[in-house]
Amino acid sequence: MLNKSRGRPRGRPDTKARIAAAARELFLRHGYRGTTVRAVAAAAGVDQALISYHFGSKQGLFGQSLELLCVEPAALDGALRGDRAGLADRLLTAVTALWDATDPAEHRVAALDDATMRVLRDYLDCDLRVRVAEFLGGPDATERATAAVGVIGGLIFTRYLQPVRSIAALPPAQVRRVFGPALHAALYPGPRARR
Repeated sequence: MLNKSRGRPRGRPDTKARIAAAARELFLRHGYRGTTVRAVAAAAGVDQALISYHFGSKQGLFGQSLELLCVEPAALDGALRGDRAGLADRLLTAVTALWDATDPAEHRVAALDDATMRVLRDYLDCDLRVRVAEFLGGPDATERATAAVGVIGGLIFTRYLQPVRSIAALPPAQVRRVFGPALHAALYPGPRARR
């Protein structure tokens, strides 16, 4: 039964958990792109406004329902504010702050779960890449955003999901120093040589 009242729910403290459970099932079955807020609301038997109330956005719903704090929407929103020159550092700061704050055991569980990994890849491709491209603008923005997501995805994989010891051991400031030039080059490549 659909809850037609808007705003804060009354008398049903399990509403947030019910929404998260429905979202998790749909994200794992259909991926990030194939899951809509409307479908989650219908599956949970709630009004769409409750999803905004409890999770803020589809991105927040995705991160919390799969317990992937690494895709916290506020961090990405913060990284996509400010000057273009500082974008690489802001993105790396957001990634390390979020992933370093998450229990490494959760990283191992996510890395072993094919459905979670598929949804995470879908998020990186369908949300992060698109939002970075919108921030960059210009005729080659999608190409540059794709390269940037490649660097960020590589960092996530080698530092958190399938850690390479030397990368996992780097302090966050060192991660920015080591990966910053590669991410900056992906975001803002120099003039291309003619072939």
